[in-house]
Order: sequence, then C-alpha cells, then structure tokens
Amino acid sequence: MPVNQIIYYQDLGITDYQTAFTQQNILFEQLKQSKIDNKYRQIPQPTDNYFLFTEHPHVYTLGKSGKEEHLLIDEKQRSEKSVQFIKTDRGGDITYHGPGQIVGYPIIDLDNFGLDILAYMRLMEEIIIDLLKKYDIQGERSQGETGVWIDAGKPTARKICAMGVKTSRWITMHGFALNVSPDLSYFNHIIPCGIHNKGVTSMQKELGYIPNQEVLKQEIRDLFALLLPAKFVAKKLF
Repeated sequence: MPVNQIIYYQDLGITDYQTAFTQQNILFEQLKQSKIDNKYRQIPQPTDNYFLFTEHPHVYTLGKSGKEEHLLIDEKQRSEKSVQFIKTDRGGDITYHGPGQIVGYPIIDLDNFGLDILAYMRLMEEIIIDLLKKYDIQGERSQGETGVWIDAGKPTARKICAMGVKTSRWITMHGFALNVSPDLSYFNHIIPCGIHNKGVTSMQKELGYIPNQEVLKQEIRDLFALLLPAKFVAKKLF
C-alpha cells in the first residue's frame, strides 16, 4: 500500500465546537471512504492527511466513556457563564475548551506513519513534552492517565494538556488541547477527565507570561514533522 507523509493543515481561528466537529468529520469520512475504495482499485491510492488548529468559545465536552456527573454545574449556571455542554464521540471523559487554548485536530491515516493507536497517543504526548521543554517546563506522562502533566505522581500533579482521540480504519480525529492562557476557573465546574483531586494548569500560570500562540503552533508543526516524520503543507480546507 502506498504511503503519504504530507499533512495538509489549516488554522480555523476561533470556531465553535460543533462547527469544528462537523469539519473534522467531513475529512474523517473522506479518508475512511478512500481506504474502503482502495480495496476495489487495481492500483491503490495513498490516503491524505489533515491537521486543523482551532480555538473554541467556552464549552465542556463529554467523551463517549465519560460520566455526566463529572459536570458540576446545571444548565442555568452554564447559561450564566456562557458555556456550552456537548456530548461527543472521542475517547476520554469530560474536559473544557475555551479561549487561550491551542486545540489541534490531526485527521491522519496511521498506516501512512506505521503507527498503532497506542504509539500515536504516546507520540502526541512526546510532542507536547518536547514543546514544553523549550519553555523550561517539565511535562511528563502520568501512568494510566492520557495527556501531559507537571509533577506527575506528586500531590501537586496538574494537567497542562488534555488528549482524546477517535479512530476508525486507522484514521484519527479529535486530538489535544494545550492550555496556553485559558481562564482556569472554568475547570472548577467539572472533574477534569474524570480524575479526582488533581489540578489543571497553563503555560501562563507556570511561566508568568503568555507565550506567542503563533510561535507555539509552528513549534508543534515542527515537532510533528520531525517525530512522525511528515511534511506540513498549508491548504485552505474550509
């Protein structure tokens, strides 16, 4: 089967969660169909890969294995805070998205990169860990808990990047949410990722200043390109 290590990417800017989900799903279904069609082609065609950056208005999203009781405020309270609540089809439990986060949605064919889902999740964690290292922040994995943490295994453990993914036919969607400078008080109204008694932090809180988001996105692309490996090409997808 031919492989394709080019990733077409677009920065969607600020996009409401449902719109971004629909856009992801369009690409996801296209790639799935391409792999299905390859079964009937005399000469199989390589599958494309995509990557969407975005930033969401305030929203709590609940993964398919999550528990609704991990949302701690009711509809009236959510309305007062202008925050949505959406059930989605990614893995994981409940999380918050909002202004000041970098959200990355890789919609890629893992077969193009010789990865299974576990290797892919560890690769995403490694990319964020390596990114944080550039800012003298020691990100870590926490055993049995997806994402990137600081002080993992200690009473001061706090998550800085959440991750949740869906796959079908080795095509991925959803991805990661890196806390650059969000209002962390929104996390007080959920049990983030269903994990009790652990905190949440941001690059701003750890550094005392807000790093440049455009620089961070370029650094994330560079690390993906290095570690997959891949080549990123800008393309208007929507």
